[in-house]
Amino acid sequence: MTVETILPPAEVLAAHAKSCWPGESAEYRAARTALLAEEIALRRQLERVAEQRRALPPGPAVARDYQFEGAEGPVTLAELFGDKETLIVYAWMFGPERERPCPMCTSLLSAWEGEALDIQQRVALAVTARSPLDKLEAFAAERGWRHLPLYSDTSGDFSRDYDALIPDVGEIPQLLVFTRRDGTIRFFWAGEMDDTTADPGQDPRGAPDLMPLWTILDFTPEGRGADWYPSLTYPAQ
Repeated sequence: MTVETILPPAEVLAAHAKSCWPGESAEYRAARTALLAEEIALRRQLERVAEQRRALPPGPAVARDYQFEGAEGPVTLAELFGDKETLIVYAWMFGPERERPCPMCTSLLSAWEGEALDIQQRVALAVTARSPLDKLEAFAAERGWRHLPLYSDTSGDFSRDYDALIPDVGEIPQLLVFTRRDGTIRFFWAGEMDDTTADPGQDPRGAPDLMPLWTILDFTPEGRGADWYPSLTYPAQ
């Protein structure tokens, strides 16, 4: 029998916080304490969502033996797991029709480059794109990436089946999670937020936001803005 933990109201925890900044006004402290209560509530909501995600029933079994090209040669989806039971795949918008990759995807992956070795202590990680492997590796070298495992989905079969390449739409980024239990590979989760689920005035992003860039900018008074996106080079071209 599961015993539900009764948490104190977020407002109570916020009122107990001891932060006090040099020169702050009573107005600032009251507003900041009210915001802190919302931040505590948000943290709890994120925990509830993560718990609900982990409790998903078994997803559909993967019926195809997808093939990729990696640094060590041809590799299957099953082999991407290595010795792990869970595999995270990021579908990078860098198809053969592109001279340069998507700047937003690239900004995200640049942040993940610094976390890749840590991530792979817990789960397997793969970054797939439809361009030839040498094209992916050349850009990775330009960007200074050393730890992201890159794989070419040259046939495009994986990208098409898992909504990273949609007819009449084109490429879209995808974060996909697969599991391997008792020898069976199953789809576990993928982001499903798109234009149909977006709120007015906001990008159709998922939640939590995968990009540390936006999380950091959300802490600032300027926010993420509505007229700026990352560039592949700076000064932006």
